[in-house]
Amino acid sequence: MATSFLTSGRFHGRILGARGVSGVRMTEATIEPGRELPTHVHELAFFCLLVEGGYWEDSGSRTSSYAPFTVAFHPPGEPHRSEMGVRGARVFNVEVPAGWLDAAVGGVARPVADRRGGQLTWLAARLFREYRDGLAGPPLAVEALVCEMLALAGGAARLRDRQRPAWLSRAIDLLQSEFRRSLRIADVASEVGTHPTHLSRVFRDRMGLPIGDYVHRLRVRYAGEELCRPSARLADVAASAGFADQSHLTRVFKRVTGVTPGEFRGHVSARWQVET
Repeated sequence: MATSFLTSGRFHGRILGARGVSGVRMTEATIEPGRELPTHVHELAFFCLLVEGGYWEDSGSRTSSYAPFTVAFHPPGEPHRSEMGVRGARVFNVEVPAGWLDAAVGGVARPVADRRGGQLTWLAARLFREYRDGLAGPPLAVEALVCEMLALAGGAARLRDRQRPAWLSRAIDLLQSEFRRSLRIADVASEVGTHPTHLSRVFRDRMGLPIGDYVHRLRVRYAGEELCRPSARLADVAASAGFADQSHLTRVFKRVTGVTPGEFRGHVSARWQVET
């Protein structure tokens, strides 16, 4: 089957709505469960925030699976194909003007996947909130968020080219699997065979944020997934995610995402159409 070409504003699935500001086009869409998207390319670079559901994607050089609150960055013209999971997918796509991409990465863009609750995901979540609020704030707010996302995507590609210490990858895997427990940095350092101070310094240098903030974001991402279930109680979500109590969840959640858990639940559950 021939590779299809999608011009700006065109995406697979049912378009729920779109908004634009300063040349940045934001599109929200849903894709039905189990649907396979054949190999295609996009005219413009774009970020894809998965809000609900799940899917896997094959771009030729890598195959990745995505859960809620993960982000993929696709350069223009990058061939990829996807298959939706059993719940389908609800996505928020952010297309980047060509001039912005050239200025940020010098015209050489590479795909990036943030599947570990990193800063790129939470910038995209804040942008989604701006979109859902009707872009009521100044254009500068959207422009700044997109510029930060581009800088992070370019930096992630450069960091990937540097050799990552094997112990750092083990530390990240440990945090990913145990973030809901009460972890001590000395225990993590001991587990991977390095000193706590060295772990903290290298982690911040390579990951772009302190190790404690990273764990908070993992917990917030988990809480966000749970909040997509209408029957989930905030107190139960807080305990399950590893927070001390519901107020602790609320404080950290708002610091990371800019909204309270209740406001977040309202954003992702709303099904209204937005004007194009």
